[in-house]
Amino acid sequence: MAAMTTVPLGGIALLAPSLLSMVARDLELITVTDRSVAVSWTTAAPDPSGRWRPVAADTELALGPANSRRPLPVVHSDATPTAFHYVEVHGLEPGRPYWLEARSRGVRALTGSPTSWWNDDQRHEFRTLTPPPGRLVRTLALANDVHFGEEVSGELVPGVPTGVRQEPGMAPYPAVMLDALLGDVRAPDRRADHLILAGDLTAEGTPGESRTLRRRLDSWGRLGRELLVCRGNHDRPRTGARWQPGIRLARTAHHDCWGPHFLPRQRLFAYDLGGLRVIALDTTDLDRAGGRIDAEQMSTLRALLRAEPDRPTLVFGHHPVTREAGRTNLGGPGFILDRRDAVSLQQLYGRAPGVFLHHSGHTHRNRRTRPDTPVPVEFLEVASIKEYPAGYALLRLYEGGYMVTFQTTRTAAARRWSARTRGQLFGLQSRYSLGSVADRNHVVRRDLSGLSSARSSTVRKPRVDSVDDRRYAQYSAADPPRYR
Repeated sequence: MAAMTTVPLGGIALLAPSLLSMVARDLELITVTDRSVAVSWTTAAPDPSGRWRPVAADTELALGPANSRRPLPVVHSDATPTAFHYVEVHGLEPGRPYWLEARSRGVRALTGSPTSWWNDDQRHEFRTLTPPPGRLVRTLALANDVHFGEEVSGELVPGVPTGVRQEPGMAPYPAVMLDALLGDVRAPDRRADHLILAGDLTAEGTPGESRTLRRRLDSWGRLGRELLVCRGNHDRPRTGARWQPGIRLARTAHHDCWGPHFLPRQRLFAYDLGGLRVIALDTTDLDRAGGRIDAEQMSTLRALLRAEPDRPTLVFGHHPVTREAGRTNLGGPGFILDRRDAVSLQQLYGRAPGVFLHHSGHTHRNRRTRPDTPVPVEFLEVASIKEYPAGYALLRLYEGGYMVTFQTTRTAAARRWSARTRGQLFGLQSRYSLGSVADRNHVVRRDLSGLSSARSSTVRKPRVDSVDDRRYAQYSAADPPRYR
């Protein structure tokens, strides 16, 4: 086996109940790449009322080739006490099966909760990915659902189910998770050339949320260059006094406070990233959570794809598209893109062989769904950054295809919040949101040999759908776009 290095998470000191009552639970194989694996688990014990509480303990991981008969060697050991354990192991060999075992205080970590351990798989095996052929040309981070300004996480409707609030004295959790994301995608081992945020950047699209969020994002990168965004349903125009400082939409009582700081409503933007075309769609409706694409935006998309049908293209918008997405998400078919628009979108993709991936958020889960018609496009939903599993997808583009790997944020505060929100949705959050290993970590062969490296190319100014909108494509961080 190749030499391995580890990256531990900083500990959080907690008071520990009885040693004998502690369990190591919720073992999860989060990330599998071609040369690394990331796992997490928690240590806990029941309090006198029977409620499980975090318990600080050490972190140990043993790992070795699956075909070896020798005891698994310990590849990571950290005595720093923490209840929220996270370990990355690097230096693995591509395309090879491995075994792993995680331990705290000598107690082996198991998947699931104690009530499900009778069915726990005693063997934790995984196989590293085999990357596409050719050189790596560009890396994009795909994220969504920041909900900046939100105060209660996990509610489907107000008060139901009971949501999770941030602990007293700690920074608001959307800010904690956003800062963790922005730091992560700048880290040397995950460094992304571009960050794509597919909607629900704010909780309610108020002037304060939009303005403050824009300032935070400006400190990371330039909007329309390193940072690409689209609007989500939480960012949509609203009615009421809180939104009246925004721009009033024609023939409605709605005011748009998000758009003046980011992008106008129902407008398509296309970007050239070294030969890769990235198209941002606004799929939001005015007064509902479901999505739509108006006729003008659809016409612009049709013209772009018709002009260059074979050009490698990634499309992103907030709402998922496929029938399978509608059947399997908690909100049902009405929660995703309007059926007519979804059919039209997939028909356009069928006539544009260059389109290879459609990224969406909204459902707060990791999931690949099948297209309604046999088009060679991956429809990828990425889990929310603001709650468990609190991560994003790294999309690494090679000359011969691409590799998707789901990455969780790594700061101590982010790991703690992620663990606290794991029990949302009446305890179903982990089953619904994390998704399968294959959904969140996979390789697709595709001819992307025409793309230029991020180090040798510059991002061209985005194409816009009309002359009137050109001012939104060209602005500095100090001078956000305005429209009337």
